[in-house]
Amino acid sequence: MNKVILMGRLARDPDVRTTQSGMQVARMTIAVDRRISRAKAQAGQQTADFINLVAWDRTAEFAGQYLAKGRQILIEGRIQTGSYEGQDGTKRYTTDVICDRIEFADSRPQNGGMDGGYAPRAAAPESSAPAAPPFDNAPIADDDIPF
Repeated sequence: MNKVILMGRLARDPDVRTTQSGMQVARMTIAVDRRISRAKAQAGQQTADFINLVAWDRTAEFAGQYLAKGRQILIEGRIQTGSYEGQDGTKRYTTDVICDRIEFADSRPQNGGMDGGYAPRAAAPESSAPAAPPFDNAPIADDDIPF
């Protein structure tokens, strides 16, 4: 089984491009914190891994529209390895996580979303009617409790 779940912050804005066939592809890097001791962190040991992500089609469109550097995200995907020949003739190897699903893992920015990379939602219309209580306060019989 090849399944990856990561949570971290985007290290840079997504780079979204369109292929010759018209499909969108987004490349981005996520910084995922390591769980290490405080002493090792203070000694200058690296405390995060920087992992290359690739998203295709609608997931790439979402990334380009709503994600920005610093945004905390949760991704679900799979690892894909590959290789290519560099301009100097040496063989280079790549490891990417192909994103099947991306979710926000932080709250919306307080300034209306302008630096968070996504558009603010329209405000809900105000109503003069009082809000209904979430539930009534009728007593619950012991027989109705499921445990």
